[in-house]
Amino acid sequence: MAQEFSIMELDQINTYLHRAFSWIPRSHPVHTAYIHLLATMRLVRFQLSGQKEDLDKSIVHYTEAIFLPPSWGFYLNVVQVFFELVHSLFRRSKEFKQPKDVKCAVEYLRYLRGLPLDTFEVSHELVTTLLVQALDSGFDICRDFERTRADFFPNPEYLEKAISRFRTLLGSSSLDNNFRYGVTYGMESLAKKRFENFGLTEALQEARSYTSEMINLASSSAPGTFDKSNDRRKSEVFANKSPRLPQGPPSTTSTLNVLRIGITTKFSRTNDIMDLEEVIKCRRALLASADTSHPLGSRKALSLGSDLFKAFECSNKMEYLDESITVHRGVLEMKSARSFHFTLILQLSTSLLARGHKQDFDEAIELFPLAVNDEFTKAPDRYTFSCAWAFLARKARHPSVSVAYEKAMSLMQSSLVSAPTLQIQHDQLVAMQSSAAICRWKQGRALLWSEMRGLRNSMDHLSRFNSSLATKLTAINQDLESLTMSVAPSGIIGISDGESQVDDEMDPFGRLVVKQQKLLEKRDVLISQIQEVPGFGDFLKTPSFQTIRNAASHGPVVIINHSEWRSDILILLRNSPPSLIPTTKDFYHLANELKDRLVVARKEGLDSERYGRALRSVLEGLYKLVGRPVIDRLCALGVPEQSRIWWCPTSVFCSLPLHAMGPIPSNDGVKRYFSDLYIPSYTPTLSALIESRKPSPKTSYQPSLLLVANPDESLPGAFGEMEIIQSLKSRVPVATLCGKNATPAGVVERLRDHGLVHFVCHGTLETGKPFDASFKLYEDERLTLLDIVRSRLPAAEFAFLAACHTAELTDESIADEGLHLTAAVQYCGFRSVVGTMWEMADIDGCEIAENFYKSMFSGNGQGVGYHLRSARALRDATRKMRRKKGMTLERWVNFVHYAFEGSERTIKFQEFSTYSTSLTHSALSTLPTFDADQFSAIQICVLKPSSIANGLPDLQGHSCVSAFSSTSNTFFSPLFSLSWNLSPLRTYTVSWMGGMNWGSCGPLETCEGGLVRRRRVMDF
Repeated sequence: MAQEFSIMELDQINTYLHRAFSWIPRSHPVHTAYIHLLATMRLVRFQLSGQKEDLDKSIVHYTEAIFLPPSWGFYLNVVQVFFELVHSLFRRSKEFKQPKDVKCAVEYLRYLRGLPLDTFEVSHELVTTLLVQALDSGFDICRDFERTRADFFPNPEYLEKAISRFRTLLGSSSLDNNFRYGVTYGMESLAKKRFENFGLTEALQEARSYTSEMINLASSSAPGTFDKSNDRRKSEVFANKSPRLPQGPPSTTSTLNVLRIGITTKFSRTNDIMDLEEVIKCRRALLASADTSHPLGSRKALSLGSDLFKAFECSNKMEYLDESITVHRGVLEMKSARSFHFTLILQLSTSLLARGHKQDFDEAIELFPLAVNDEFTKAPDRYTFSCAWAFLARKARHPSVSVAYEKAMSLMQSSLVSAPTLQIQHDQLVAMQSSAAICRWKQGRALLWSEMRGLRNSMDHLSRFNSSLATKLTAINQDLESLTMSVAPSGIIGISDGESQVDDEMDPFGRLVVKQQKLLEKRDVLISQIQEVPGFGDFLKTPSFQTIRNAASHGPVVIINHSEWRSDILILLRNSPPSLIPTTKDFYHLANELKDRLVVARKEGLDSERYGRALRSVLEGLYKLVGRPVIDRLCALGVPEQSRIWWCPTSVFCSLPLHAMGPIPSNDGVKRYFSDLYIPSYTPTLSALIESRKPSPKTSYQPSLLLVANPDESLPGAFGEMEIIQSLKSRVPVATLCGKNATPAGVVERLRDHGLVHFVCHGTLETGKPFDASFKLYEDERLTLLDIVRSRLPAAEFAFLAACHTAELTDESIADEGLHLTAAVQYCGFRSVVGTMWEMADIDGCEIAENFYKSMFSGNGQGVGYHLRSARALRDATRKMRRKKGMTLERWVNFVHYAFEGSERTIKFQEFSTYSTSLTHSALSTLPTFDADQFSAIQICVLKPSSIANGLPDLQGHSCVSAFSSTSNTFFSPLFSLSWNLSPLRTYTVSWMGGMNWGSCGPLETCEGGLVRRRRVMDF
């Protein structure tokens, strides 16, 4: 029918029909017939014009004709009209890739097959044939839809669903070779994308297998069977000749594509600019006939711009560069190019920067935000682009530099979200760091620990306001933590992961990814709901500076920023502005040299004379570079010697012994190191210090100690060290796990019951695999870093890791992530840990343990948690090691203290009040107000034990509570029962109910009843 009319004639018919509607009322019998005729004419017009608008209107009119009342006097076969509607839907689904249309077509055709079609003059065979085509096309359209969604949207769930869909198609025995080739080609692309996204070697192997299958399909088929393979064969022929664009009438699109591919292949071999010019001619011809309102058309324009820039690189002719910029600017204006803006902006900005004009640079910088915010591009790619933005903006002193840095750090965090397991997240960070041009500080460092710690945030405060939201978020966090800390399952079909087979063709890894994405979506929704609760607007948002400075509320934190752009030493103080210490211009390179010097010398062996000299020079160099300016500034700030100091290093300083810098020059000739002047600890982040100030869910006032030991022939000193630990039974209960009882599962289980732990065994590292760092236990079983971080240890206080490498970073790991055993033990609950920076000498185990625990269990720290005494105890123990004859530097420098806890220092007793009246059971007495942010422990001192100590109810709400009797040196517990809730930066009035008659109180000297005082214990 289409050949019988021209478009002009069809337009005249359609105009007449539309006018007829205005003359004929809707109730007129002929109205339905006219609607059906209009639908048919629109379909005919579509066959001539190819415009989607014609087909859309045809479908609308067919639908209307079906639902209108039957025409009286005019026969209208409604089943025939219904079949015509189905045929139009099927056609639109094929022409314009609309999966919903083919789904409807299949459903309608199945309905038609159940009707007596012969009665309505509709061919049953025709309906069946169309149904088969629709089913095949449905697979084709769904395949294209899934692949397109996986290509254009960065959500990894889409990729996994596309892989599942393509595997289903490949498993179908009804596929002909032509269709199988296309599906295999798509599956190859998806497998490569999975490898790029997650680094799965199985995915790369799978992609290669599909490549081989495509070659087999192409070589075993008759010529011309496949469009793609045939074009490729033709292209190879052209590539080996000297193809040129034919003169005369325009070539067909297929011919032009074959020419383009062939010439492009030839150019890749010859690098001849004349071949590239021919490619550009083909590109222009293809673009001239393309519909740029469709993504395929705008992509042809993008390709032309890319080849023009390539021509500029080959010939250095500015006209090519100018035209490339013009073409790319034009594509940027096309709505159909929205899905590949990132690639477009990358190419356009590259061209603008290559031209080098000031206005071109400004234009390129303005394009960067569009690219880094592009929703169609995955976060790691946008992160790389944001690093380039930061690099260029900083180099040119452009005002957008701070925005670029902030965006880069944010995208670094976002990049982790798409990776389902810790190991994959770490691998992605390693890859991103290789292209980073920014200094990773605060938001940009210790990202993995921050992500994991965020899943263990306490919901106690939230539960008091909305217990339902708190419960839901806790459950989702636990599921995400379990998933994140799992080992990535197989990406191969047929390997079970213990999960229900929701999609038979989705492999275990795919199910893991989909599950993670659904949990993340639910978590985001919950967090948004929580932030709408009054008082929780900042829930899980980036902390303010006022909150960050709380990390220094119990002692200065010294931050060392190491970057080739700018290095700084910053001292964070609680009640004063941060103190900045400028560094020399060569600070960055000198620090690198110190690290390299130590690494190179270590290859000679820790006992070698060369390593001894290298370590000595490194400690001296560190003192000049960092120690001297820090000590001078601490003195100027009025920080007294013997104060607690925290080091928060970055980059190479994470592997340098800052605690042992020196020797420090003195008038008496005695060698002193940094730890002689101050009591140092390390912390990976400021957030870790802030988090540590929250009360533990369980406090043990008389904790027990667990000894985990695996002595063997290579550790002869281990037996003596074990005897020393076991001899502590007179001071603290000691339990031992040794031999066959020292298994990974057994150790984790027993750790839950003990506040203190001491490891005596080997420690091992795996290059490039920080989560495989481990303690060697019975029969060579390994307690890995990943096993440890999975644990939750509410009773944990202090851990001594007397094994090799426990605070050492694995080679090929990221320094700023701090992924070592000491950090893992801290993460699972221990507030203070002693670790080792390198191999530990076996003979040092006995001595360091004896002197350490002698100091920690001394009477000087009575009433203070053991974890609060550990930093001073380690300093005292290493001091004694230094005095030993023949002691080498590397042996005592090896031991480091990581702490999240507070200081043991008792400031003073403060008198509350003296009671001159009797307090009865019903009497209420009120303490003065105090700033809860300044206290981690409230201790009530009863000057006379008598019976009143037992009459005081229990005090709840703080982590370290005891009552001390000055007459018997006895600590009483429990004390008070108070109804109070503490949170930082608020002032509270604390009240209690007296439980007995206390009698009257006079001044301190004549007190006969009870005088209550408090003292505060400073946190780390």
